[in-house]
Amino acid sequence: MGLNKLIKQCAKNDRRAQKEIYQLFGGKLFSICLKYSKNRHEAEDNFQDGFITIFNKIDQFSFKGSFEGWLKRVMINTILIKYRKKNVLNIITDEIPDEVVVDVEEDEFSLDFLLNLINELPERYRLVFNLYVLDGYSHREISEMLRIAEGTSKSNLARARGILKQKIEEYQEGQQSI
Repeated sequence: MGLNKLIKQCAKNDRRAQKEIYQLFGGKLFSICLKYSKNRHEAEDNFQDGFITIFNKIDQFSFKGSFEGWLKRVMINTILIKYRKKNVLNIITDEIPDEVVVDVEEDEFSLDFLLNLINELPERYRLVFNLYVLDGYSHREISEMLRIAEGTSKSNLARARGILKQKIEEYQEGQQSI
């Protein structure tokens, strides 16, 4: 069955079509959940909630643009709605720190190490960092998605980069003393 037919069948609550969509895109969407969640358990909850939202809204897909992109956006928005309800996105000041540059040799750190560092960031910083750096959203888009000021998005990104820089430097210093 073609993708367009699967989507149309999902809109009719066809369980086999839903299962097929889940199998086709589940892995990629779960990786998004891992990126935006504190831990695996939270990622699993977000994944489940996201798929429920996807199947409830699949009739809204207009067959214009990428279906995978639409799925990703619905999944991310489902997760962000949960964060907004928990008020983790509030920040005391919009003051934007200086741009932080992190010098990292490409082969010096594993991807898992870097992802773990990102995952340790406070939630509001991790969300903005992931949206901006890993998913390529602009500060304007992030401010709309998170319902925060554009300056807050920039400030959170700068703070996230500062924390990551500090953790990388601490790690490098620890490695040199060995």
